[in-house]
Amino acid sequence: MTHNTSRTLRAAESLSADRREGRSARSRAQRSTARARFDAYLALTKPRVIELLLVATLPVMFLASRGVPDWRLALVTLIGGFLEAGSANTFNCVIDADIDQKMRRTRRRPMPRHVVAPRNAVVFGVLLGLVGTLLLGLGANWLSAGLAVGANLFYVLVYSLVLKRRTWQNTIWGGIAGCFPPLIGWTAVTGRVSWEPLVLFALVFFWTPPHTWALGLRYREDYAAGGVPMLPVVRDAVPVCVQILVYTVVTVATSLVLWPVAPMNWLYPAVCLVAGAVFIAEAVQLLRRARAGLRDAQLKPMRLFHWSNTYLSLVFLAVAIDPLLP
Repeated sequence: MTHNTSRTLRAAESLSADRREGRSARSRAQRSTARARFDAYLALTKPRVIELLLVATLPVMFLASRGVPDWRLALVTLIGGFLEAGSANTFNCVIDADIDQKMRRTRRRPMPRHVVAPRNAVVFGVLLGLVGTLLLGLGANWLSAGLAVGANLFYVLVYSLVLKRRTWQNTIWGGIAGCFPPLIGWTAVTGRVSWEPLVLFALVFFWTPPHTWALGLRYREDYAAGGVPMLPVVRDAVPVCVQILVYTVVTVATSLVLWPVAPMNWLYPAVCLVAGAVFIAEAVQLLRRARAGLRDAQLKPMRLFHWSNTYLSLVFLAVAIDPLLP
């Protein structure tokens, strides 16, 4: 009798343990599913791309304030800008799903893997845009909000739907959407557009082609497979590298225009000259490798691509620090 009772108790305990383990496993599975869904929606916003946009927003707020901007205004502007840019990138992911599926570099994005339904992605993009607009409009001003909406619409309607699949100049004119952050940061502080942010707008405009074409040289076959007529796809490497060098020189020259316009202290022009010299040197070396007959990965275009990121970050960091100097 006692023996049977003991066996019954052990069986009950075992059953209870199995149930707890089952609930724990289901809980882990639910958490894993929720995390995977969160990661998928976050990936739609292309956060690494947005990082560069924010790099061009906050420093301009320091310049407009001639010192440290109000932290609440800065936070609202950055979050609103992130949401607006995330909205535009989400719509781009939906529009480019067929292209991304053909390219090795992008086929792991959520839309080609069918992790997020197109309808859900569109709703997500609309919500991000609405919240970002309201946040900028109510937390900063409606001029900043309007500029952010304009950048969003330009990226989606002009670049993604019209330019990207039709012309090698897609990067040149489509890049205008990425030039708006300096304007948004400046107007958030001042409530008006001035020459200072327009110079920085032009700086980002001229910086975008060499930055993107370097990536296009590395993944030329990918873009060709996706049917995207990037300049490296429709032109030989040498003329592409010539264009990269020309735009790089113009970028560095444009950066120096801010020195008398702002006006800036000694730090900003010093950073522009040193970082710009390296940028131009990388472009020259890239052209030399192209003229030597090297192609694709052998060209080492990612050296220029990565330095272009560093260059832009250093220049805008100088924009933020320079006004703090005595």
